[in-house]
Parts: sequence; structure tokens; C-alpha cells
Amino acid sequence: MNKKSEVESSKNTLDTVKLFVAVAVLIGSVVAYYAFSHLHAVVRILMVLVGVGLAGFIVYKTALGESWFRYIVHTKKEVRQVVWPTRKETAQTTLIVVVAVIIVGIFLWLVDMFFLWAVKLLTGQGG
Repeated sequence: MNKKSEVESSKNTLDTVKLFVAVAVLIGSVVAYYAFSHLHAVVRILMVLVGVGLAGFIVYKTALGESWFRYIVHTKKEVRQVVWPTRKETAQTTLIVVVAVIIVGIFLWLVDMFFLWAVKLLTGQGG
């Protein structure tokens, strides 16, 4: 049992080191973009993209990165299972929402006018 906790502890430590290395690579690529300002912009952008890719690969090799990857794969599966509305259904729903907003707006305007009339009447300002 003690060996298992030691292995998990070393994995956690190694994952933490990997995450710090990934952040360092990412920061290093951004610093290199500005440090090598004499190079062509395309070369500097490629340096940043390579740094982002390398940092992403390093993060993927951690337990956290693997769980993120599994989450993304699962999310893509779920999105494929969604039944998307047709163009007609979308237009009808949008029209219903617009009409409902207009009706509620008119109702609230009438309520506001009633309260304005009542306050004026109660305070003696209403003629």
C-alpha cells in the first residue's frame, strides 16, 4: 500500500514538473517572438506555433491533459448526437420569442403607466 502512494506521489510530482515545463516552453516561444524581431514575421509566428504545439504535447502527456483529451472526445460524440432544429423551426421559434418580448414589453409599459397614474393621484400631482 505504501508503494502505491509513493508511485502516485511521484506521478503527481512528475505531472507538476511537466506542466511547469509546458508553461515555460509557451512563455519561451512568446519571448522568442519578440527577441528575434529581426527575423521575418512568418518565421516568428511559426516559432510561436511550434512552442504552442510542443507545450500542448507536454500537457497531453500528464494525467490532467489525458482527462481533458477524453473530455473533448466525449464532447464531440455528444455534439454528433444532438438533433439540431431545421431552418423552419429556428425561424418559427425566433418569431415566437420576438412576439413574446413585444407583448411583455407592452404589458410592462402599461403597468408602469398605471403606477405612474396611481402615484400622481395619491400625491396630488395628477390634476
